[in-house]
Amino acid sequence: MPDERGMSMTQKPDPRVNPWRDDLAAAYLRGEVDAPKYVEGKDMMVISPVLALRRSPADGAMMDTQLLHGEIFRVYEKKKGWAWGQSQRDDYVGYARLEDLAAPVRTDMVVSVMRSFVYESDDIKSRPVMALSMGAQVKMVSKQGRFVHIDGDGWMIADHLGYNTDHDTDFVAVAEQFLHVPYLWGGKESLGLDCSALVQIALQRCGISCPRDSDMQEQVLGVPVAADGPLQRGDLVFWKGHVGIMQDATRLLHANATHMKVVSEPFQQARLRISESEGNVSSIKRLDGLSA
Repeated sequence: MPDERGMSMTQKPDPRVNPWRDDLAAAYLRGEVDAPKYVEGKDMMVISPVLALRRSPADGAMMDTQLLHGEIFRVYEKKKGWAWGQSQRDDYVGYARLEDLAAPVRTDMVVSVMRSFVYESDDIKSRPVMALSMGAQVKMVSKQGRFVHIDGDGWMIADHLGYNTDHDTDFVAVAEQFLHVPYLWGGKESLGLDCSALVQIALQRCGISCPRDSDMQEQVLGVPVAADGPLQRGDLVFWKGHVGIMQDATRLLHANATHMKVVSEPFQQARLRISESEGNVSSIKRLDGLSA
């Protein structure tokens, strides 16, 4: 896959995180890419529980990533029920169904647990309207007992929400909550996710900006440590196209297509298996102060 966002004198910007095509580009890329038309984007908000960001405007097209409820998507083109644009959280570019987007509202709360229901009324026996995954954002209208009334006329358990400014401090502990969640290419929620999404979700929950794909993460996260040195909790281990999180000096937590879920397994066992298909470990990065 291409490198993370940016370009050299001989490269064009990475289209994964820069909105440009042969026929259209974002106005801020004028002078960096050639396009017959440049447009200013219009911000819209994800209103479905989760939105698939696809490589082309078709329901059967590859899903590269997902956006969660409340995230902002900057739209540069609307056509035949599809919007082409860019996530304002991690810059990813793709096509989204217009029906999953609406005018934005200012959110102030975030789902802080793996998954939580939105209820029709302030009663756990009332009809669940939808379920939101960790990282989804909502706007609080009022609070009543153990419930928060959110914009859109739903109710959520207050203990399952935190303010946008509140963050966890141990990203490994966040990632460990996803143990046994199914593997899903491009997935970024509690029903299914991939290896780089596990890292991204955990770091974002701790207030740390994190790119979407593993090659981007390898470029910008942490400082290198020796591959043959002692490892510690929170170290990120990278292979070509894969990333895992060290739980301690000997165990690796990662979403992978071998087990088709998030697993915790001996690092050396995983290292040997992955090396047979993806080659040797490409780097190990340490993020000081983000695990306990």
